Amino acid sequence: MAAAYDPRAVESAWGSWWENKKYFHADAAKAKDAPADRKFVMVIPPPNVTGSLHLGHTLTCAVEDCLTRWHRMKGDATCWLPGVDHAGIATQSVVERKLYKEQNITRHQLGREAFLDQVWKWKNEYGNRITGQLRRIGASVDWDREAFTMDPKLSHAVNEAFVRMYEQGLIYRDTRLVNWCCQLKTCLSDLEVDYEDLPKATMLRVKSHDNKEYEFGVLIKFAYKVEHSDEEIVVATTRIETMLGDTAVAVHPSDERYKHLHGKFLTHPFLDRKIPIVCDDVLVDPTFGTGAVKVTPAHDHNDFACGRRHKLPEITIFDDDGLMNEQCGQFKGMRRFDCRIEIQKALEEKGLLRGKEDNVMRLGVCSRSGDIIEPMLKPQWWVKCGDMAAAAVKAVRNKELQIIPDFHEGTWYHWLENIKDWCISRQLWWGHRIPAYEVSINGQPAPADPWIVGRTKEDALKQAAAKYNVPESSISLTQDEDVLDTWFSSGLFPFSTFGWPNEQSDDFQAFYPGTLLETGHDILFFWVARMVMMGLTLTGKLPFTKIYLHAMVRDAHGRKMSKSLGNVIDPLEVVEGISLEALQEKLKHGNLDPREVVKAMEGQKKDFPEGIPECGADALRFGLLAYTIQGRNVNLDIQRIVGYRQFCNKLWNATRFALSHMGDSFKPDSTISGVLSIADMWILSRLNHTIKEVTRAFEQYVFGEATQALYSFWLYDLCDVYLELVKPTMGGDQTIPARAAAKRTAQNVLYTCLDRGLRLLHPMMPFLTEELYQRLPNNGNRFESICVAYFPVPVPLWSRPDIEERMKDVQEVIHHLRSLITKSNLPSNSKPKTYVRCRTTTLKDSMTAQLQDIATLAKASEVTIQLFSDPAPEGCSVDIVSDNLEVHLDIKGMVDIGAETAKLNKKKGEVQKLLDSYKKQMSIPNYETKVPANVRENNQKKWDERAKELEAIDNAIANLQKMK
Repeated sequence: MAAAYDPRAVESAWGSWWENKKYFHADAAKAKDAPADRKFVMVIPPPNVTGSLHLGHTLTCAVEDCLTRWHRMKGDATCWLPGVDHAGIATQSVVERKLYKEQNITRHQLGREAFLDQVWKWKNEYGNRITGQLRRIGASVDWDREAFTMDPKLSHAVNEAFVRMYEQGLIYRDTRLVNWCCQLKTCLSDLEVDYEDLPKATMLRVKSHDNKEYEFGVLIKFAYKVEHSDEEIVVATTRIETMLGDTAVAVHPSDERYKHLHGKFLTHPFLDRKIPIVCDDVLVDPTFGTGAVKVTPAHDHNDFACGRRHKLPEITIFDDDGLMNEQCGQFKGMRRFDCRIEIQKALEEKGLLRGKEDNVMRLGVCSRSGDIIEPMLKPQWWVKCGDMAAAAVKAVRNKELQIIPDFHEGTWYHWLENIKDWCISRQLWWGHRIPAYEVSINGQPAPADPWIVGRTKEDALKQAAAKYNVPESSISLTQDEDVLDTWFSSGLFPFSTFGWPNEQSDDFQAFYPGTLLETGHDILFFWVARMVMMGLTLTGKLPFTKIYLHAMVRDAHGRKMSKSLGNVIDPLEVVEGISLEALQEKLKHGNLDPREVVKAMEGQKKDFPEGIPECGADALRFGLLAYTIQGRNVNLDIQRIVGYRQFCNKLWNATRFALSHMGDSFKPDSTISGVLSIADMWILSRLNHTIKEVTRAFEQYVFGEATQALYSFWLYDLCDVYLELVKPTMGGDQTIPARAAAKRTAQNVLYTCLDRGLRLLHPMMPFLTEELYQRLPNNGNRFESICVAYFPVPVPLWSRPDIEERMKDVQEVIHHLRSLITKSNLPSNSKPKTYVRCRTTTLKDSMTAQLQDIATLAKASEVTIQLFSDPAPEGCSVDIVSDNLEVHLDIKGMVDIGAETAKLNKKKGEVQKLLDSYKKQMSIPNYETKVPANVRENNQKKWDERAKELEAIDNAIANLQKMK
């Protein structure tokens, strides 16, 4: 073995070997016959084909791979299915930018089919980066079942789902207000809109306006003149440009100020349009502002509802690019926020501007482009969500579906019980084209509803002929140009990937429904809720029975990962290491604004002054899992990952040491035999405890506790204690039969600890554990790979709580002896005589039985076990372990007596203060009658313990004085 752990060397080949051996391939026949509790099925949250893994994805992979490997080692029928999402908006944007940059051509110039050819070409050339990263960090997914949401099989499922949901009345077409992104020229669902809270007037840059700054967070007041009158009504708005689309001003019917104006009209200052004054007690609060509200039905959700109540015209004033359209008179062709400025100037000139003031507001921003969202009236396809959401709520309330941690249940209920219908059409070319066709008959639009939904164009043609009772030859069909929201296809992922709608396929029968859905809590509604709703609707079954939501990864300062902050980290930068210079070079070649690059570079220089050292995939995975103990957010400090890389080195060295003392000819026994020493019994008991703890942690999804248990066992039990204790046994005179037998037993115990310890650790650290497992001696029962070895189960005979209790005392003695050596400023190579003094003969016998262990761990030249009643050794430094144990170091001629005496006197003062406080408590009037018996008993116990400690300190001081 190499002298030190090298993650690059260890992790270079095992992944391809595992894959070639088909260890991760799920056997449908086995899964089909397996009972539910012996089956584990999970789909990966499909990352976007355009992207690369970030640390959030890596945490997802670490959790999911840990669970998958654990179930596989338990012998469960296991399937973890990988996949990539086509990412409609993101992918189309990437390819559009590439085409314009390289060929100075737009998609519209290229045409739909040619553009889609370019997207597929890009996907095949660049779209596999994520799968390479997944392989690099050890994801044990079933690569034979890798899915892409635009694959023919999944596309067929999407088509079928749309048709079935339309036939069930769950999908409908309607002209309603949508969230419109002018930069992307598509509508978005509510979940794709981020909100920025503005407390007052704020200047913001608008990307679709060449990054110019505009004012938001202000309420602008202006007047409408009453027709044929000198009167006016003052209204206020945060979006003054929308006054070009006003079709009414609403007042409250009981507001005395405006009763004389009911039914009258206002004149528009810029357009040949009369604006009616309408009465509306829903929209208007007469106590707020002027009590009059401008109504723009085509550009505001509340106004839209008001407009429908009063049958008002719905006038759209923007085109798809956000430019003012032909309805806007003199402002036609202006960009919307330039128009905002010009309208204020024009109102000022007409004497109609009535001032402005700060206004708290929430500004909708496109989560994809960063552009400001515009409510727009568009005909779109919608999913009716009410009944579907109610079924999803019921599943959680009835405990058919479990959400872990359960504090997320409240969020689940709140969102689903207040759900709105879902707009599923997108004005894109890349994606699943909607299987809906607009009908023309003899060149004229079909009467009434002209839309037909069909599985194929031929199917739609037959439906149209039957619906309109005309021959097929007179019908022409035009398929809807729009595609479906990416989340629609992702919502089918747990069953479309296994062959749905063919519910008789082997994979569907074997692997649906799944067991678990694991992801970050940030996409609980984007993805998880939709999978549950669509699974119940289309298959009649929950797609999984458990949802585990992990924490969100933030930086060491608790900040959200952001490119502009320079704190976004590629997991491979942690795995393989990267210099600060290389980190900053990547920023320069990214797509950040130059001003943001400077800010990001400063952030990187502060957080990673020396770059990021090579840590390896195992250390990164283990570290991320350790962090899950934090709860909702993971504040990731890279230095902690570096610490786990050092832990990997410790594992390497421990195995290297063990193998060096086993020799090439050692073949472990199938069972541990021979006389076990106390140390042997103790480490086996600790191993058994660790097996129980890790199994419990995996079962309860508390991965941080599993890492703690394994870290503690390997570092503190095996390396710090047991390996030290067996060194004399391994190196003793092997010609003596008893010593040879003791060595053989210790070798078998050590082998058992390594074998099972590595198997326990494997789900979290797959590469290093495979490397070390392959180096262990083979007793004929070793598995070909650790990833298919059985996961350890507890051995009842190994549990020895009595031995563990005895070893606790020994470890405490060692801790105090080492502390005493440090406090006494003795040289590290000094080996003073050591005394362990005990209050009882039982404790003395226990310490005597482990005298050699104490000598080994304390590196003492000689250890003597005494009773308190024995004469105390002279010339010693003393430390009090407990009221039953003391340790004495013979330091005559080795230390400063005065300094040691001063330390003891300081400690004596601290103990005396405690005794005085106890005495004060116990001396209050009527103490015996007022204070409960259990409290008095506890106080007396504390007094007795501290009194014994004070006595021991006095004796230690007296001993030091004798050394003068």
